Amino acid sequence: MTTKRIENPIPELSQLSELIDSTSASTNPQAATTLQILHNLQHQHLWTSLQIHASPSNSTNSDSQESRPPLISGIPPNRVYTHPDEQLYMLEQGLREDDLRPERLVVIPTAQGQNWSLRRMAAVFDALDEITITTEDDEADLETRPPVEGDKAQKLEEYYQRREKANATLEWGSKRVLLGMVNKGMGGDGTVVYYIVQEGEVKPRQN
Repeated sequence: MTTKRIENPIPELSQLSELIDSTSASTNPQAATTLQILHNLQHQHLWTSLQIHASPSNSTNSDSQESRPPLISGIPPNRVYTHPDEQLYMLEQGLREDDLRPERLVVIPTAQGQNWSLRRMAAVFDALDEITITTEDDEADLETRPPVEGDKAQKLEEYYQRREKANATLEWGSKRVLLGMVNKGMGGDGTVVYYIVQEGEVKPRQN
């Protein structure tokens, strides 16, 4: 009786693996994590206008616990979080989230088990004012949206003025980002989970 040996073909690399191998990220764990989360945002969560904001050039070690990590910014298809007081104001004005212009949001790429310090997290929030400035990609996205006219346009103008005031007083919450965490531990399947992180203490709400 003769037996025939069946050779298993080597599986092809995934698009994510090819993306990482095509860059210097293949030798930099933090850069690989950043690309993995960017890929997840683009293809699974349909974010647009994605950008990577590198660590400051004066950082001697990008993996240092005290340096700001690379950040990702982009425009999600829907709002990720709306403060309850802001939501109430919008309801009173007859506004929906679909009426608002898209907003750039910042994501911190990290891996499960990665250590963080308060100083490093504070550096992320200090960088938000520079990162969240409207870019050319944001303007191009706005041009594709139908123009708003009449009473709703007036209400939107009042809303943005009200939000600017609320941002100054932190009435509608402080700065916030998303923490994108990849499951890379022993037996990890590469799942990415996102957590909302806000700057400072968050005042508890009374129901």
